[in-house]
Amino acid sequence: MGLFSFMKGAGKKLFGRKKEEAAPVELSKTDALRAEIAALGIPVSDLKIEISEMISVSGTTETNADREKVILALGNVENIGCVDDNIHVNNPEPAAKFHVVESGDTLSKIAKEVYGDAMRYNEIFEANKPMLSHPDKIYPGQTLRIPM
Repeated sequence: MGLFSFMKGAGKKLFGRKKEEAAPVELSKTDALRAEIAALGIPVSDLKIEISEMISVSGTTETNADREKVILALGNVENIGCVDDNIHVNNPEPAAKFHVVESGDTLSKIAKEVYGDAMRYNEIFEANKPMLSHPDKIYPGQTLRIPM
């Protein structure tokens, strides 16, 4: 539990639409964030999201991995700079480290720095599914889970 900082200008464009794009029903920011968590299939019960100066999130997950994925799914949205985590974990295990992607980073490069073996990039990719759809689709400013 605690505060997690993110790059506010980087991330998935979840809020707002171009004026030319008509939406049958525009979701509130809170509903859009809930829909994102649901679409990613991250299991969390009693999910509560409050938006003020930051995103405050609470609920219950079975593992730290799921908790961290909820935090990252919310924080890696454009214009979100901070997530206040109040998620309860039923079966806590060691927390992962977080890594902010820099220009020129690849999962192999990150794996080499963290694990000493570039071929362990798939561990990072798997730890960030379903937010990542392909190992090459990372961007500067994105925050990733690095399992230890």
